[in-house]
Amino acid sequence: MNTVADTVVATLHGRKVVGGVAEGEALVTEAHISGWGGIDSRTGTIVEMRHPLRGQSFAGKVLVFPGAKGSSGWSNAFHLTRSMGVAPAAMLFTEMTTKIALGAVVTRAPALTDFDQDPVAVIRTGDWVRVDADAGTVQVIRRAPPAGDS
Repeated sequence: MNTVADTVVATLHGRKVVGGVAEGEALVTEAHISGWGGIDSRTGTIVEMRHPLRGQSFAGKVLVFPGAKGSSGWSNAFHLTRSMGVAPAAMLFTEMTTKIALGAVVTRAPALTDFDQDPVAVIRTGDWVRVDADAGTVQVIRRAPPAGDS
């Protein structure tokens, strides 16, 4: 993370949902995520048929997304990811609902909402993200592509 090619591109400010500090690679989607039937709670993999991240795991990553969709089973599905050791390192979302609030609490990953900038628009998959939910800040570090990539 501390190479000359890595660049701090933004600091976002938001409202704490679940406290704590975490950092990791970002996994970003503009699509809502369905918990019950949309994720595999054993692996942290998105399995929803038409989801843009289908087949990708959020385990240990900073999950950046608009919010939850589907039934009240959302919180149970994400609680199971914590139990199985495959929960996101942190969650950043733009639409606060009771479903996602409960899901964030039972996942116990640092979580923020109500941002001064849209995290889905600012953060890219692969960026390194440091979330300090207690301070309400998200630091985004743009990862330089490997040599030869554009």
